[in-house]
Amino acid sequence: MSARTSKILAAAIPGVFFVLCAAFGARLLGVSSPAAVAIVTLGMAVCGAAAFLMLSSLRVVGTAGRCAAFFIPVLVLLLLRMLVFNYQTLDYQDFLAPWTQYFRSHGGLAAIGKNVGNYNVPYLVFLAICSYLPVSELYLIKLFSVFFDLVLAWALSKMVRRVTGSEIRTGLCFAVTLLLPTVFLNGALWGQCDSVYSSLTLLSVALVLEEKPVPALIAAGVAFAFKLQAIFVLPMFAAFLFTGRVKWYHLPIFPAAYLAAVSPAIIASRGFWDTVLTYLSDASTIGTGLNYNSPSVFAFITKVGDPVRAGRIGMLVSFAICAIMIIVVIIRRRNVGSLELVVCTAILAVGVPLFLPHMHDRYFFLADAAALAVAFCVPKLAIVAPLTSFASLLGYHAYLKMRYLLQMKWGFYALFIALIALIAFFIVRIARKNETIFTTDEETTRIKDRHNTM
Repeated sequence: MSARTSKILAAAIPGVFFVLCAAFGARLLGVSSPAAVAIVTLGMAVCGAAAFLMLSSLRVVGTAGRCAAFFIPVLVLLLLRMLVFNYQTLDYQDFLAPWTQYFRSHGGLAAIGKNVGNYNVPYLVFLAICSYLPVSELYLIKLFSVFFDLVLAWALSKMVRRVTGSEIRTGLCFAVTLLLPTVFLNGALWGQCDSVYSSLTLLSVALVLEEKPVPALIAAGVAFAFKLQAIFVLPMFAAFLFTGRVKWYHLPIFPAAYLAAVSPAIIASRGFWDTVLTYLSDASTIGTGLNYNSPSVFAFITKVGDPVRAGRIGMLVSFAICAIMIIVVIIRRRNVGSLELVVCTAILAVGVPLFLPHMHDRYFFLADAAALAVAFCVPKLAIVAPLTSFASLLGYHAYLKMRYLLQMKWGFYALFIALIALIAFFIVRIARKNETIFTTDEETTRIKDRHNTM
């Protein structure tokens, strides 16, 4: 038997078994109609096929043994998500389900032009599409998030592959991403869509590292269209611009991608500026509380005499973190390679929301993911991954269990330690003046060429 045939069989046999298990799982969920079972099964099959294609693109399933070692665990992790597909949170009952029902009773996509909910247009388009299908939107919402769990795993693995070149680390990163508690709980259990904007945001960073600025800016624009929180990491594009990885003439791609993503609402007769500037109009809905079960600095500083002033100071600190990191990258650009940019991404993902006011329990999802990428790139920094996950899980526990496991200030302590570790490592790396610190000689040449042409 040839190696190619062995690889095909190593993927096909577990793949067929996976689809059969998914169909059986759909029946166990209580999905009764054949059409609904077929839709859920098809959704899981798409996820399984996407997982194989992503692993193949990462070149970690080149042999039958590697295929079985990495592909089968991923399929198992996907099936495990079905065990919690029936779980309904108050977010689903009070928001997502009523929004979908609104579209169902108002013509589906024809109602996209209406002001429905407080999510931006792309996700509302998805809910409108769900309103046409003969299956509970609960399963479709969770399948959508599970698919982007895979995109998130792919994005992080692309970073690890770029920095380390290790097939083993890359494959392990893919599987461990799906095993990360907050990733598992956020979509499959909670039915939230944080994996969507996070995966696209980090995919944009990974694509820049692969010297693909056009798809990177498309991914960034769509990520921002899905959720404002993508802005935690998007300042990295200033660093990419001033280090030559993104050119000035690439920049219009970002607003074009954003506009394309929100255009269905404009086509459906919603006002242009109302659609494009929706985040400004939604600013009044963020609430007056400095903290909403998040492990931010305002879980540590709870007694505030002037909340407005405290919030402004927090925003100033977050802005300072962004500005300082980007300026340092620009000044020391000769000493900045892929690893340094991955670490810088994690610093922003942790540091920006850590000091911002009005943060919610899920707003460190991006930090959890970026920290995991750093852990696989730099084993000595592995501690940052459990620290960020611990902090986020405190917020998840508070919402899902309606009680605190520990005071949220312990989450702040964990994130602050992670942030200090990341910054210390970053400073040491870029402080080296006479030492080549890039991942490969090829990358060293590329970075120097970019610098010389600026």
